[in-house]
Amino acid sequence: MSFADLHHADDPLLLPNAWDHASASALAAQGFPAVATTSLGVAAAVGVLDGVSATREHTLHLALTLGSEPFFLSVDAEDGFSEDPDEVGEYARELAVVGAVGINLEDGLGPVGRHAAKIAAVKSAAPGLFVNARTDTHWLGDGEDTLSRLDAYQQAGADGVFVPGLTDPQEIACLVKHLGVPLNILYSPTGPTVPALADLGVRRISLGSLLYRRALGAALETVAALRAGRTPQGAALSVREVQAFARTP
Repeated sequence: MSFADLHHADDPLLLPNAWDHASASALAAQGFPAVATTSLGVAAAVGVLDGVSATREHTLHLALTLGSEPFFLSVDAEDGFSEDPDEVGEYARELAVVGAVGINLEDGLGPVGRHAAKIAAVKSAAPGLFVNARTDTHWLGDGEDTLSRLDAYQQAGADGVFVPGLTDPQEIACLVKHLGVPLNILYSPTGPTVPALADLGVRRISLGSLLYRRALGAALETVAALRAGRTPQGAALSVREVQAFARTP
């Protein structure tokens, strides 16, 4: 089964997002056939801001370390790290060369035509790469123009579309009915559950930066408990387990 096939299986693709080699390997060891990266986690881990094209090389290097692992890798590439569609296409080709099978491209509510051109450039430069075209109409805006943007991205060759921030079940169901490609929704603790999203017809459910943020939250909770003289709650991996997920020299 290919990465694209996972979007058309009986159950939707639950796609966890990693930020380094250990987190990706640990998730794969839990039986996830595919792992994505999170741009926020990658950026924060190296001390730069997310969404400002500061992690182009960091993201490519992470793809290089993960691309040969025994799981499908999809890369969150922000907006492609360039406004030039040809440069985005070349970057996508580099990702495919090192083993990535998917790329997530966000429009940032920029011009529809420019994002569509990026999608077309990626499909031309790396035809086998699964392009998940993200629109930020519900993430940065008020939800307007979602359908028109997604239609343009489908026509440009997107293999799937992503609408983070959308949690209304009726709107999700309407999109599923309208679209000709798989719909990706970002899981939200305040939105529909994973089974509910599956019932609505969502074919891909991403976790985004949730795991990274929860990992940091658990670290802070542990330190707070120790400082207060309490025993930390929750499970911690052993040193041996962590080493098993580390990249061997």
